[in-house]
Amino acid sequence: MTTNVGVILAGGVGNRMGASRPKQFFKVAGKTVLEHTIDVFELNEAIDEIAIVANPFYISEVERIVLNNPWRKVKKIIQGGEERYHSSLSAIRAYQDEKPNLIFHDAVRPLVSQRIINDVAGALEKYAAIDVAIPSADTIIETDRSFIQKIPDRSRLMRGQTPQAFRYDTIRDAYTLALADPAFSSTDDCGVVKKYLPGQEIFIVQGEESNMKITYKEDIFLLDKLFQIKTMDSIYLSTSIDALKNKIGVIFGASSGIGEDLVKQCAAYGIQVYGFSRSIGNVDVADRAQVKAALQQVYERHKKIDFVINTSGVLYKEPLVAMEDEKIDTIINTNYLGMVNVALTSFPYLRETQGHLLFFTSSSYTRGRAFYSLYSSTKAAVVNFVQAIAEEWDNDRIKVNCINPERTKTQMRIKNFGMEPEDTLLTAEQVATTTIKSLLADFTGQVIDVKKENNS
Repeated sequence: MTTNVGVILAGGVGNRMGASRPKQFFKVAGKTVLEHTIDVFELNEAIDEIAIVANPFYISEVERIVLNNPWRKVKKIIQGGEERYHSSLSAIRAYQDEKPNLIFHDAVRPLVSQRIINDVAGALEKYAAIDVAIPSADTIIETDRSFIQKIPDRSRLMRGQTPQAFRYDTIRDAYTLALADPAFSSTDDCGVVKKYLPGQEIFIVQGEESNMKITYKEDIFLLDKLFQIKTMDSIYLSTSIDALKNKIGVIFGASSGIGEDLVKQCAAYGIQVYGFSRSIGNVDVADRAQVKAALQQVYERHKKIDFVINTSGVLYKEPLVAMEDEKIDTIINTNYLGMVNVALTSFPYLRETQGHLLFFTSSSYTRGRAFYSLYSSTKAAVVNFVQAIAEEWDNDRIKVNCINPERTKTQMRIKNFGMEPEDTLLTAEQVATTTIKSLLADFTGQVIDVKKENNS
């Protein structure tokens, strides 16, 4: 039986990204883009083997990545070349004895679905060449670079993606003819087959919009969010909160609002947590010694701490120039210094358990808001801080994320904004539910949005 080899094309240097490192080595949700892509092929039952084609300058880095992961299907790490087609050729020549089906995929398309790979592998049983494509949502124009020459019928146009897959003899023969052509140029493998084996049918498998390719810097931000949505969706579908029942957690800011509901819901789920606040245990997160003592107390009882959640926060809705010094100090010390204290004192415990640290930001982090400039800016700092230490602590396998709830009905909000229509607000219980489920996530450095429509 013919085997299926997933060929991960990771030879790009990311010129259009304008970055110092190739985009396949960018970290998203706690892993490099390359690792996410290989994970998908490693998990797919139709893939028998994986080969990685890498830029010669980065072979050692790819080897290190492979050694640090539990993959079993990665069998070859081979050198690519200056052009994309050189990478395909390298794989073709590396498998000239085995002659398997070759399924070429861009390393920088890490969100390819299992469904797409399964459909491609299934199509190879009937067809010798396969492409993946999606309909074009935009009108495509043909130009001479200055003026429109033609507007093709959009209903007949599609946008190509990867994987592109071939029976071995088909792709080998196409490239043999191509290399004999002095005018040969190529951007993808299906184009080579179409030009040099014009009688060969190329079957189209339906792609997906989420199977995006990272090309520009802005794509990284979108990819971050898509990974978060994908992971949280899978968590909600699996409803595997039972996995947390043997965990030990600590919650700061536990006396009211979201923190109070977190303690209650954890108890309902059978998750053992300890709550602290200024009124519970006399713990002010602005005082590092008090935070350290609280964590030490829990550790001495259970000999481990699996997760720490800090919900502590202060909001005074006033113009900055009218705010008393005491209030300014309280906001900064609680919202910012408190976050730093919780992170520093939690680190040794979470390193031991490869645990999870959660903070809370606010929708106001995206833009400073008049009358609560300090609150907005400290919540923006939470996001920046989480992203930074998530990278710093990645080698310690500590996951660090932050929850970003929409407007939530808490006493702090009522005190600052008065009574608002109930149907416009999340409840603290809804936010607590998402927070608990996020502890099951395997990503890090993410902003986890909690929206009302997702909780209705």
